[in-house]
Amino acid sequence: MATIAMAAALIGLMVCAYRGMSIILAAPLFAVVAAIGSQHAGLPVFSELYMTRLAEYLKTYYPIFLFGAIFAKLMESGGLASAVAAKIVGVLGEKRAILAVILGCGALTYGGLSVFVVAFVMYPFGSYIFRQADIPKRLLPAALWMGIFSFAMVALPGTPQIQNIIPASYFGTSTWAAPGIGIFGALIFLAMGWGWLSYRAKKLKAQGYGYGAAEKVQKQQKIRLSWKFAMVPLFMVVLLNVALSNPFNWDWGFHWGSDVLESFKSFNLSLIAASVGKVSAIWSISIALIVSSIAAAWIGRKRFMLMDGFMKPINFAAVSSGSAALNVASGYAFGCVLVAMPGFEPIKDGLLSLGDSAGPLVSSVLATNIMCGITGSASGGLTIALATFADQWAQMAASAGIPLDVLHRIVSIASVGVDPVPHAGAFVTLLAICGLTHKQAYYDVLVLLLMKFTVPFLCIGFYLLTGIK
Repeated sequence: MATIAMAAALIGLMVCAYRGMSIILAAPLFAVVAAIGSQHAGLPVFSELYMTRLAEYLKTYYPIFLFGAIFAKLMESGGLASAVAAKIVGVLGEKRAILAVILGCGALTYGGLSVFVVAFVMYPFGSYIFRQADIPKRLLPAALWMGIFSFAMVALPGTPQIQNIIPASYFGTSTWAAPGIGIFGALIFLAMGWGWLSYRAKKLKAQGYGYGAAEKVQKQQKIRLSWKFAMVPLFMVVLLNVALSNPFNWDWGFHWGSDVLESFKSFNLSLIAASVGKVSAIWSISIALIVSSIAAAWIGRKRFMLMDGFMKPINFAAVSSGSAALNVASGYAFGCVLVAMPGFEPIKDGLLSLGDSAGPLVSSVLATNIMCGITGSASGGLTIALATFADQWAQMAASAGIPLDVLHRIVSIASVGVDPVPHAGAFVTLLAICGLTHKQAYYDVLVLLLMKFTVPFLCIGFYLLTGIK
């Protein structure tokens, strides 16, 4: 009964999200459904489990949403985004507009920006490029998703994204684990995304579809910005973030003081980080975004002078960031409720038995995808999967002579297999940024989801055939 209630809650959330119901409302409602079906009182689960997990997520990641949205809006309203996008179109040509968006997203993601920041920043670029090439806007979310949430986030060796860091903390590996498998997987992701979306763009254009209604041209667009100056804030974000977060622990790099949180421990705050290492990355990107936002506002100041100033776009971005953060946090909290229910135990036992028969690599791919599908989050699902199965997978890998580096890379790549499920908070946020609905844009994302699911299995085959890791 508990497993049936859990499945019903998950399916109900997916259906409601697809039909346009806000995940902020739907997620807690269906979390209560899963709790009641599991013989738990609904309100305690809602207030003590669901809301606690939601609060933990917001406490950690809200600054990224807030400052990322403000930076992106200033880049867009100040004309910096269109200046850089125009240069990209000029270099690659309109025929490679889709590739330009995917590679642009990948470059920022691999450069260390939070994936949510990249989503906010790249939308105005992607929108301009797609409009210039007259590519249907319904393909833009899929292009942004493949550029942000695939090869640069989990496959390319050394990527500083959290989905590549989480396995290292469980297996004692590094972010450069299994570079051969990672590069192979990255090429597969890139070929899938570019190939499918290029095919779809040609097909839709042949049917008479274009980007859509032209946006109103504002008089401030007559002011021309140099793309070189417009690129400065983007470089600042990446370089400042790398310098302040010091991902490779350079001796000459910046280091956050390990005792900086000591004075706060007497406050007995339940959600305070245990060490500075847990929050220094958030501080680094926040500072980088704030400083770069100031630079973007100054470079685009002439356009803002012709508008109503800076406050209107800044306020709009700040309000929008709140709903975006709640979308993602709601999906994450819902997934945490489901995996805590007794109905999840049969699934856990089945995955453990699968590992004994099919091996740790196949077991890790399936288990990670299930967790990511339930939570609607690559990082959330990956964390839950590793917390549950990491020790067993490591033991199985040692028995089979499989290096932990290989397991690290396969698990990381598997985390983006089915992550854009309809209730995925990041995808709901991306749709909101693009101003589209599930019905308008989800078909191509679903096709790419099914294609992405095969990538970790192809990587397993590549490793077994070549021995390259």
